[in-house]
Formats: sequence, C-alpha cells, structure tokens
Amino acid sequence: MTTEAPPVTALVEPVERVGRRYTGLYTGASIALWMGFNVPGQVLIAEQIAKIDPGSKETSLAVVLAVGAVVSLIANPLFGALSDSTTSRFGRRRPWALVGAVGGAASLLVLSTGQSVAAVTLGWSLCQLTLNILLAVLMAMVPDRVPVTQRGFISALAGLAQVLATILGLAIVISINGGFVAKYAALAVVLVAVVGLLVLGVADPPLPPGSTPPLSLRRLAGILWVNPVRHPDFGWAWLTRFLVMLGYAVGTTYMLYFLRDEVGYERLFPGKEAAEGVLWLNVVAGGTLLLTIVAGGVVSDRLQRRKVFVMASTAIIAVGLLIFGIWPTWTASLIAVAILGAGFGVYLAVDVALITEVLPDAENRGKDLGVINIANTLPQTLAPALCGLLVKHAGGYPTMFAVATVITLLGAVLVQPIRGVR
Repeated sequence: MTTEAPPVTALVEPVERVGRRYTGLYTGASIALWMGFNVPGQVLIAEQIAKIDPGSKETSLAVVLAVGAVVSLIANPLFGALSDSTTSRFGRRRPWALVGAVGGAASLLVLSTGQSVAAVTLGWSLCQLTLNILLAVLMAMVPDRVPVTQRGFISALAGLAQVLATILGLAIVISINGGFVAKYAALAVVLVAVVGLLVLGVADPPLPPGSTPPLSLRRLAGILWVNPVRHPDFGWAWLTRFLVMLGYAVGTTYMLYFLRDEVGYERLFPGKEAAEGVLWLNVVAGGTLLLTIVAGGVVSDRLQRRKVFVMASTAIIAVGLLIFGIWPTWTASLIAVAILGAGFGVYLAVDVALITEVLPDAENRGKDLGVINIANTLPQTLAPALCGLLVKHAGGYPTMFAVATVITLLGAVLVQPIRGVR
C-alpha cells in the first residue's frame, strides 16, 4: 500500500483565523507601501513636473505616470511568480518583502533628485519596479494566511490602508518645510521601518524544494496570462476590476490640476496650495470610506455574498465621479469625494475578497494575483494619456469625468457573469 504525502503547509488552504498581530502588522505595511505609491503619484510628482515644465505639465505628467505604470505591468506578476517558487528557509514572501521595502526606499530617494522630466520618469519607474515587489507579496499573503470567512475583513483593512496612507503621507510631506529630498526621505524611512516589523513579526511557512515546478523560461513567459476560457470567473473578475480602476484613475489622476485650474482652489483660499486641497479631499474620502469599508467587508463575510456589494458600490463611485464633472466647485468637490469614498470603501473590501475566491490554484497565488494587479496598473498607463487628451482636446474636465462615470458603470454591469461566487 502507498500512503499519500501530506500537502505542503505553504500551499494548504488556510482555515485558522488570523489575529490582531497579523492584522496590525499587515495593515501597517500596507499603509507604508501606499504612502510610497500615492503621495508621489497624487502630489509630489505633479509638483516636480509643474516646476520643471510648467507650460506642458499635463502632458509631461502623463508621460511620467504612463511609463511607470508600464514597468509595474511586468514587475508585479513577475515578482509574484518568483515568490511563488522561492524556497528560502525564511519563507516564500518575507525575503521579497524586504527587497521591495529597501529597494523602494532607495528608489524614492532617486526620484527626489529629479531635475528633468527624463530624470523624474526614471525615478518613478524604479519606484514602480521595487514597490510592486512588495505589493505582490502583500497581495499573496491574503490567500496564503487568511481563511475565506475572514477575507472580506482583511481586504477591508487593506483598502482602508490605501486611503489612510494618502492622508498620513500628505500630512507628513506638507508639514516638512524642506525640499523634495526631505519629503521623499520621510516616506522612505517609514517604508523600511514598518515593513521591517512585518518581516520580523509574521510567520511565513517555507516551501520545500521540489514542491512546485521550477520557474522555467516557459513559466516566466506566461506570467502575464491566465486563460479566461479555462477560468472564466477569473477573466470576468479581471475585466471588472480593470474598468472600475480605469474609471477611478481617469477621475482622480489630474485632481491637483483640477483643483488649481478648474475649481480655483488657490484663488478661493489665498496663501494655500492646491496640494492642501487634495489632502482635505482625501480626509473627507477617508472618513466616509472608514464608515463603509469595514462594515461592508464584515457583512459580506457573514452573508458570503460578494457580487451585489461590488455592483452597488461601483454605482456609488460613478455618482461621485459625475458630480465632479457637472459641478466644479469646492463645495461640490467635497460632496463628490464623500460619495466616492463611501462607494470605494465597500468596493475595495469586497472585490479583493471576491478575487481571492476565483484564483485558479494555490501554487500560483502570487503570479495570479500579479495578473489581477495588471487590472490595477494598466489603468495607470492609460489614464494619464486619456486625461490629457480629454482635458486638452475633447471638452475639458466635464468630458473627462463623464467618461470616467461611463467606464465605471460598465464595470458594475460586468460583475454579473461571475458564476463561482455569490
């Protein structure tokens, strides 16, 4: 008689609930990561470009963000696949988390010294490369460690981290009177310190050698692909996330310029900079998101229903985007971003949980979540160019927000064909 070998611990579907230690360290690392992404992406790079190339700042910003997003398209699934096959005694994910944090900090410092559009583009591309290593790890840690019945809650915390990261990060950089080097250095220090705590404090079961196929060139060539015919639910989940994130990116990429040029924030509040307006919008969005994100994740977990929450929250996001376009005032912006935050809170919590339930297999979680993350990063490539085209040549900001609204609503509709999740 032959005895079937027990499954590898690192590949077993988790059933034990995670505790406060895991949730605290995971949320803290997520906040540090998104500070590195969001603060440069929303404010610092836009300010650098406005000083370097004020006459063509919209076009130059589009170039910088688009090139960086192209880098992230490859980096996230690539390093997700590498972590899937890592057999270090320290685990599959932790070594790469440390590489991403240290590399991300160094890249932020390189970005801080950019004195030309080319230099800023190079710096932001390095940031996208290294920070996406860490993002791939954090995404894979959810199906690695968190049971299905708790994923809505953990995903809610991860989504909340994105908003808190922007608020805390903007508060930090605005409070620093120094130049760009000091502002970026603060983000770099937080990144290394907080991710270091995660690496030291969270267990990561090692993967024994030979327990998964070696990472061959053939497997690497397939890192950007999961067959949607064989895995249709995965394909629909990817498409809906792509559309929602594209609509959101089109509506928010030029927020600094929207407040400065369309709303007239600096005329309404003499002595204030538009970056402070972006901070206040994020504070309002964070407040409404806080009211909905955890509740949405917990209720979704209890009901074990995902699709209805995704569709409803996406429709709410679309309403917020539409208000920006039809009422370009500071008061309306506060109302719009409050609605946007409320919808995005539920969406972030529930959609991430939905995605973890349509992954094809446990062996390739990092790679498959990297493919899903293309749906997050590809919009970053397309949105800047689309925004520049719409603002400059197709009706300005009202048209831009109208397009964002339509794209987002289409994402809500296409959740329905997913069959494997209620």
